[in-house]
Amino acid sequence: MRGTVLIEALRETDAERCAELEKLLFPGDDPWSARAFREELRVGHPYLAARDGDELVGYAGLAFVAAPPRAEAEIHTIGVDPAHRRRGIGRELLQGLLAIADGAGATVFLEVRTDNDAARALYEAEGFTVVGLRKRYYSPSGADAHTMRREPAP
Repeated sequence: MRGTVLIEALRETDAERCAELEKLLFPGDDPWSARAFREELRVGHPYLAARDGDELVGYAGLAFVAAPPRAEAEIHTIGVDPAHRRRGIGRELLQGLLAIADGAGATVFLEVRTDNDAARALYEAEGFTVVGLRKRYYSPSGADAHTMRREPAP
């Protein structure tokens, strides 16, 4: 039986597990390395971890790209271990990032594969709308991406 998932700050010691999950989740594209995750944390970008007991089962990260009064943020990544999907973990991670962005009054952008219907539905349910198309955005697969935007919550 799976326990309750805890959402908390991602730690540098989680980087290796994040890289393992990246390889599992994004095999046809360019998965992030442990070093990339450590660098994101070292520059201060807000990243969250989802833990089921001692196991890291998901992660998500955000970067602010413009400051107030017209703050903007980009969701860099969200990933959930396939063995732990369909439990609402991705939604919890996304909502955690959105709370951080809303606290800064930031409009949030992200890219999502055009063929990832489940992720797009999640983003739309959380207030994102498609605002553009990026042809061959992901490499090396060459998959297209939708650019999505969400305005800050009042």
